[in-house]
Amino acid sequence: MVTKVLKRTYILFLYVFLYAPIIMLALYSFNNSRTRGAWTGFTFKWYLAMFQDRQIMTSLYYSLIIGLVGAFIATFIGTLAAFGINSMKPLPRIATMNLTYLPVLNPDIVTGISFMLLFIFIKLRLGFLTLLLSHITFNIPYVILSVLPRVKQLDKNMYEAALDLGATPAFAFRKVILPEIMPGVIIGWLLAFTLSLDDFVISFFNTGSGVSTLSITIYSMARRGINPKINALSTLMFVCVLSLLVIVNIMMSRQKKGVKIKEETR
Repeated sequence: MVTKVLKRTYILFLYVFLYAPIIMLALYSFNNSRTRGAWTGFTFKWYLAMFQDRQIMTSLYYSLIIGLVGAFIATFIGTLAAFGINSMKPLPRIATMNLTYLPVLNPDIVTGISFMLLFIFIKLRLGFLTLLLSHITFNIPYVILSVLPRVKQLDKNMYEAALDLGATPAFAFRKVILPEIMPGVIIGWLLAFTLSLDDFVISFFNTGSGVSTLSITIYSMARRGINPKINALSTLMFVCVLSLLVIVNIMMSRQKKGVKIKEETR
């Protein structure tokens, strides 16, 4: 009984330690005062000021464009790569998967500097294109790791049966294979979009003048002093990322339930 209480107390303190700063950030985004010294009343004016700030809105535009376009391209490439890896022989597959895990485990600052040096070496001017390419590249491994388990669970006879019934390869893939792996594809896209929206280090090293994401804008604003608009913007970003992660977790739990049901019916 004592051990159980200690475990719950430890978990409680852990979550308080992790989320108390975020709660305070969100709370003071509604504070009428510009300073954090005292609470002077509840207001939405910092959110209104945030949406009227041209720099923030421009950064939001670039963040959404980079996130959406990068996530779609990374999901397309990662899904094809998952099929290719699944069809490899055991030894090349293990080697390829180790290379796939490497960018995930690699520190962001190393990845960001590596991309920057590569773009400078090939004489590609830092800006929107380099930012998009870097986001696509670092998101591909996450898509592969999301889609590959679904590809491994596919029944190989389904595709061949569709071809025997007269379906073209493209039609069989679209109507037979794609619905089976769609949960993994959606999870991969959501992860790619969330990571792209949240990234700072890789974006910081691979963007040029005039192109700034929300994370870079928050960093530059914070260096000039505490601005309540930063609290409002950070709160909205946290809510968006949290919502996407909740969606990912719900889809993953449904995916696991679906696999269990299929295994029980076999």
